[in-house]
Amino acid sequence: APKKIYGKTLKFQKIYKAERKKPTARVALLIGCVQRVVSPQINEATIRVLTRHGVEVITLPEIECCGSLNHHLGKEELAKETFKKNINIWYGEYLKNGLDAIISNTSGCGTTLKDYGFVFREDSELKKKAKKISELTKDVTEFLEENLKLSFKKEKGSKKYKIAYHSACSMQHGQKVHAQPVSLLEKTNNEIMEIPEGHICCGSAGTYNILQSKIAKQLLKKKVNNIESLNPDFISTGNIGCITQIAHGTKVPILHTIEVLDW
Repeated sequence: APKKIYGKTLKFQKIYKAERKKPTARVALLIGCVQRVVSPQINEATIRVLTRHGVEVITLPEIECCGSLNHHLGKEELAKETFKKNINIWYGEYLKNGLDAIISNTSGCGTTLKDYGFVFREDSELKKKAKKISELTKDVTEFLEENLKLSFKKEKGSKKYKIAYHSACSMQHGQKVHAQPVSLLEKTNNEIMEIPEGHICCGSAGTYNILQSKIAKQLLKKKVNNIESLNPDFISTGNIGCITQIAHGTKVPILHTIEVLDW
């Protein structure tokens, strides 16, 4: 089914060429740690959408993790070592070959990357590099909406789906990115519904669902009740943590927004 809906499975490689002679942009994709194991199809969908629209995508295997999880756990020094490593690798690529953006398709990771500049604001050696990396970082929907003119042609007689959009906390509050994914989904000619009390967390929140499981379960129940009140065909969101959390509480299918756009 995934191959039929989304296209061929991609083999991991460092460079994915744009499907045009002249690329419109060159970006680095953060492939992540949890997501590439739990839901590798999200990265595949991201690469397909970007390359299909003339964007060259590179992945740097030396970038293993954004550092968020250690940061959430209060392991400040471990997190900072990861931050420093990532900054130096991406900045080196930016200087050597040029980057128009660093793409994150996991909003928790994107929020952390956008915070690198603040974390190292007083570090004389890293502040310039960190600031540039934070400036280059874009959520995939943010990049698509602001840089590529996407349009979707609906086949005659095809079903119009009811899609409930869950705005992840790290996306809407952390990155102030909300209108962009909703706008993109609306362009698919389906019915996009925003979830009641959409500003409230689903209970995932990085490591919160593990460390504060009782409250996380209460938040999940509230979120699921609000989602199911809309009777959607499926749910769309931009964060693997939310996807995993919400999937534990409802039988309504949940997909990453980029998977929906790829489809």
